[in-house]
Amino acid sequence: MSLSIEKRLELYEQMYLMRRFEESAAQSYTERKIGGFLHLYIGQEAVAAGVIAATRKEDSVITSYRDHAHYLARGGSPRAGMAELFGKETGCSKGRGGSMHFFDVENNFLGGWGIVGAHVPLAAGVGFAAKYKGEKSVCVCFLGEGAVSIGPFHEGLCLAALWKLPVVFVVENNRYAMGTPIHRTMTSEDVSIRALSYPMARATVDGCDLDQSYEQAQIAIERARNESLPTLLEYKTYRYRGHSMADPAKYRTKEELQEWKDRDPLLLLKAKLEPAGVGVEVFKEIEDKVERIVVDAKEFAENSPEPAPESLGDYVYV
Repeated sequence: MSLSIEKRLELYEQMYLMRRFEESAAQSYTERKIGGFLHLYIGQEAVAAGVIAATRKEDSVITSYRDHAHYLARGGSPRAGMAELFGKETGCSKGRGGSMHFFDVENNFLGGWGIVGAHVPLAAGVGFAAKYKGEKSVCVCFLGEGAVSIGPFHEGLCLAALWKLPVVFVVENNRYAMGTPIHRTMTSEDVSIRALSYPMARATVDGCDLDQSYEQAQIAIERARNESLPTLLEYKTYRYRGHSMADPAKYRTKEELQEWKDRDPLLLLKAKLEPAGVGVEVFKEIEDKVERIVVDAKEFAENSPEPAPESLGDYVYV
């Protein structure tokens, strides 16, 4: 099923929120209001927005440490997200997780995980639990292409295929594992062929195109839900910033970066909506609304309390 104009506008707002949330976080990082690592999602918005739009409330989403956009797409609060970045008690992980460990149980967002590829077997476990309990829920697992050469990736896919688990593995191929280009780590730049080893269904998707992102995810999620079969989806995408705020990204050319910016997912979606009669004033209204949300989130984070020192041991043990 293709997206309606109304749903596309809703997702444009969501993608614009992702973009401005990340840009605000970057500014706060340079102001030294955020410590530790900060991995931004700028340029990849159509992947998280499109895939998560195809999920249901009862489905679970799990991802790696570049997790802010997935949290927002899953319904996470911008206030609680920004407060988490600031290390505040009002954060979605009560200030304990920071950038890499967003969590939202209410929305079945099962984290941000900091060890590359280590969350893939966890996704298989979530799928196993759903199948064991006779539920019709699906686990969607996001990862970068740098994780597909790591042992737990293969373990997770092997178990998902062997036990026929309702898991959709979404590889966000942004072409660089930290600073290492894909051609230096893989004999084939077609990441989806990794699915043939198990085997399971696969597809390669234009990760800049929201419609394709949604439609391919919908097919895979319904396969998982109705047939309890996993899928590996590879999304060709690109991050406009470095691996983290500490990375100046000097390993790529300005020409390469501009080539991908010309396919900015926000601009591509706008270009689709304008011929359908969506005027400039509609986009302006959406963007102004998002600006207010992001400003409010930052103010909320700045004014929120720090975790109390006596709570240091809380949540360490069950």
